[in-house]
Amino acid sequence: MKVKVDRELCSGDAICSELCPEVFEMDDENIAIVIVDEVPEDAEEACREAVESCPESCIEITEE
Repeated sequence: MKVKVDRELCSGDAICSELCPEVFEMDDENIAIVIVDEVPEDAEEACREAVESCPESCIEITEE
């Protein structure tokens, strides 16, 4: 499973980085970034929760 953040839509709420710090961080511009190439299996549930909780719907999951 992979995720990506649309930087144009991210408003910097940091919900994703709070719910799933193994996958998301906030950069210097307070925009979410993905810090892994592939979501670790043990972080998938938290990652899905972060995607669902994003108020801007700017995170996209790709299943492989």
